[in-house]
Amino acid sequence: MTATATRPESAASAPVGKKRPPKRERQGAAWVFLSPWVIGATVLTLLPMAVSLYLSFTDYDMFDAPRWIGLRNYTQMFSEDPRYWRSVTTTLTYVAIAVPLQLAMALAVALALKSVKRGKGFYRSAFYAPSLLGASMSIALVWRAIFNDGGTVDNLLTWFGLDIGGWINKPGWALPAVALLTVWQFGAPMVIFLAGMQQIPAELYEAAAVDGASWWRQFGSITVPMLSPVLFFNLVLQTIQAFQVFTPAFAVSGGKGGPADSTLFYTLYLYDRGFTASHMGYASAMAWVLLVAIGIVTAVLFRTSRSWVFYANDNNEGRR
Repeated sequence: MTATATRPESAASAPVGKKRPPKRERQGAAWVFLSPWVIGATVLTLLPMAVSLYLSFTDYDMFDAPRWIGLRNYTQMFSEDPRYWRSVTTTLTYVAIAVPLQLAMALAVALALKSVKRGKGFYRSAFYAPSLLGASMSIALVWRAIFNDGGTVDNLLTWFGLDIGGWINKPGWALPAVALLTVWQFGAPMVIFLAGMQQIPAELYEAAAVDGASWWRQFGSITVPMLSPVLFFNLVLQTIQAFQVFTPAFAVSGGKGGPADSTLFYTLYLYDRGFTASHMGYASAMAWVLLVAIGIVTAVLFRTSRSWVFYANDNNEGRR
């Protein structure tokens, strides 16, 4: 018998070609590529936030040096400023109206487009187009003209015997007019709903149809539970955006929040305090309260989602 020569295992597994650079070199290269983002985040986000936090404890009018006053801005905000609480109430009302209506419209259109066979791409693009325009000033001004006294909506309702006299001129109708602008721009959540529906197994609907389940039963027992993670994602995203709405209210009310403070959104009042009245310290305090409030609302949504959001990969529980 002839003995066969064998190479040591270490020699066989030795890397061929160049050696990998040391770990410190690899980390250095990573930081070089990350440096534009790190510098941008520090200079444009973290540093302004730190300055804003400091200014929230000062009396600052953008012309003189900031003067430290402690918690006076916050105490004045919560106990001495009725317009502040009016802005809070208006914003919460807007969120409660606009977000559910927008999500309902997006889901309804997504369900309708799901069954479309011809021209699906065209319809998706057409319904998504308003979202591409965004909350721009030009769109808000057009919306103001449509809902103004003698505008398109006013003339249309007059044909049906409803003489409102312009939505934006009535305290009870100005806020719904702004909310409808948000509802009209439902394209982004609609596309997300469509993507989520494509992930629902068709076998579930086929089995439900064999069992004689109606469309409403399939919607409530299959579509909604399987789509609940996407619904939760849209709910969180649109709620955060609704709390920060500014341009529509500014355009519709001319920057005043009228009529009778019916469109005095939180961000609009913050702008008024900071850039119109030059109370930048007070405006900074308002901004930090808004940040904390959005964080609390988001945390509550995540907490309550455990009882209604269904995840298909959860074992024996169906939700987390």
